[in-house]
Amino acid sequence: MARVTLTQHLIEQQRAGRINADLRLLIEVVARAVKAISVTISKGALADVLGNAGSDNVQGEAQKKLDVLANEILLQANEWGGHLAAMASEEVEEVHQIPFDYPRGGYLLLFDPLDGSSNIDVNISVGTIFSVLKNPPGEGEPSEAAFLQPGRDQVAAGYALYGPSTMFVLTIGDGVHGFTLDREMGSFVYTHPFMTVPHETSEYAINASNYRHWEPPIKRYIDELVQGKDGPRGRDFNMRWVAAMVADVHRILTRGGVFMYPVDAKCRDKGGRLRLMYEASPMAMIIEQAGGAASTGRERILDVIPQKLHQRVPVVLGSAAEVERVEEYSRQG
Repeated sequence: MARVTLTQHLIEQQRAGRINADLRLLIEVVARAVKAISVTISKGALADVLGNAGSDNVQGEAQKKLDVLANEILLQANEWGGHLAAMASEEVEEVHQIPFDYPRGGYLLLFDPLDGSSNIDVNISVGTIFSVLKNPPGEGEPSEAAFLQPGRDQVAAGYALYGPSTMFVLTIGDGVHGFTLDREMGSFVYTHPFMTVPHETSEYAINASNYRHWEPPIKRYIDELVQGKDGPRGRDFNMRWVAAMVADVHRILTRGGVFMYPVDAKCRDKGGRLRLMYEASPMAMIIEQAGGAASTGRERILDVIPQKLHQRVPVVLGSAAEVERVEEYSRQG
């Protein structure tokens, strides 16, 4: 039986009326950029791509060489296609406009080019996250305001996981579908149809070193998990933490559980740790489409109205019952 590729899957979605040709081609361009990033990452020290780039990003964080390379690959791949009105990257402060000599399209692309880049130098999984919005009518050269749409308005979202194999996980609002890169063929093959977050879970992902900085509701929830079968939950839980959102969320998507990066004393003045538009919203769309839930701890992430391009928020996502429990504890204070 012939294997279905990403391109074939997208063509089927177009024929079914779920996407148009421009969105299909845009997703294919992103996938081609992901393949290029995957090749670059796989070479590691052989290509002299490890270590710091000697610069900081808009967040004030030291950039890795691969942060810069992945960002450039995504920008260059998507500039000329004619499907985009503009782009925004977690690594760059301003909106990236399409060069004047290229055609413009009707979509906006946002991306975190290399999530978890601190893992690169120790050869642990990293990823890419992306989100697609429609460019509002009447926008000429899109400003930051054009991007400030709630996550529920996304027309597509996805991520790439660069692990033992490279995966491309996508939603266009009709479930979540996973594709694995066949390096010999050079194409993504449809391997994980209609991915679903398991309802029952015994795993959670959180940076426990921040425990002393957490708010009481988060401490209460984690304390219950740590107590395991001797506590109120009556069963044991395992903690897993890769320190790359893509890797941690992919585990939640495939095995169930809850991923948490709550607001704490260290990041309260910033509103949270993770970026709403580059990380939280696209992952929230994916998790909800897979039957899970995604919250700031107090409200649905997809309902948050962005106030600025690099806004940060707390994130709690995964199996719906666990997310609802965290929300309940937050309401109780």
